[in-house]
Amino acid sequence: MDTTILTADKDPMGAAIADYFTHHKANKLRVFSSQFDEDEIPVKQLFRTAATMPILERTALEIANGNILDVGAGSGCHALALQEMGKKVCAIDISPLSIETMKQRGVYNARLINLFDEQFTETFDTILMLMNGSGIIGRLEKMPDFFKRMKQLLRPGGCILMDSSDLSYLYEDEDGSFEVNLMGDYYGEIDFQMQYKDIKGNPFEWLYVDFQTLSLYASEHGFKSELVKEGKHYDYLAKISRIND
Repeated sequence: MDTTILTADKDPMGAAIADYFTHHKANKLRVFSSQFDEDEIPVKQLFRTAATMPILERTALEIANGNILDVGAGSGCHALALQEMGKKVCAIDISPLSIETMKQRGVYNARLINLFDEQFTETFDTILMLMNGSGIIGRLEKMPDFFKRMKQLLRPGGCILMDSSDLSYLYEDEDGSFEVNLMGDYYGEIDFQMQYKDIKGNPFEWLYVDFQTLSLYASEHGFKSELVKEGKHYDYLAKISRIND
């Protein structure tokens, strides 16, 4: 798995987060993909409070307990909400600008760490992966490495709380059938690249995974999956736990 830490010249999201925090406004955070039209991420949305978060995220924050790891913490919105709830959280990100912003916003324990860096050896009761948390896995073929890493980081009885989306609806015909190339790549494997002002990040792989496929891979690697809640836009929240705990 990739253990990259971003540099400032390759960190468009971190730059957008820092800009918004400093100036209370930001330019467009542009998103490119070979599979979709250009899009943008509203930077203000990255600073949402618990009250304005989608129900899947609020549910995950309520369930999270013990020593919590917030993966890809961004601006720190989830970590701050957890702190306000009196919960213990370690927020990690690969963006130095995001980490600095989190610290300035009051996140007590924000660290510049890549989840897959095996020098990071602490263990947690809850690993929180939100805003399409499955994304950082990248591709289905990396699922075994992902679950191996989760076994290293999870305490006995611990769980992963992850949200994702089933993109099959994008390939659904009017008659309800699906036009998916079963011989091609999995339909949830997407390539992205972001740009903020003149800062353009490197292309990266991002995984959207349907719950059935996630459950299958989890069971093959010693985990069980529970569908906690479904959202309104083909999204869902899953709780993934070790089978033998």
